Amino acid sequence: MDQTLNETTIMLQQLVHYGLHFVAPLLIALLLFKGHWLRVYLILLATMLVDLDHLFATPMFDPNRCSIGFHFLHSYWAIAVYLLLLFFPRTRILGIGLTLHMATDYLDCLWMG
Repeated sequence: MDQTLNETTIMLQQLVHYGLHFVAPLLIALLLFKGHWLRVYLILLATMLVDLDHLFATPMFDPNRCSIGFHFLHSYWAIAVYLLLLFFPRTRILGIGLTLHMATDYLDCLWMG
């Protein structure tokens, strides 16, 4: 019973994580940027390149590690810059994508406990 609950929790966490990384940007693009939704969606997806900082970690992937505050593009200073991007029209889409990405990763941190 406990093993099944743990597997279900992991599946739910992954579903939420990847839903927020792929489905939420699509909904944002469709709802807020109707005329340019595809371009905006591709930009929002491109903000996932922020995960390239994982390549500099040892080990590169650790399912029990919180990305926030560990990787340099997931640092609190970087997050502050991502939030600032929201205030400027020319960088707003990048700010939305990066902030959503950090919020998704932070949710994972909370989920891990």
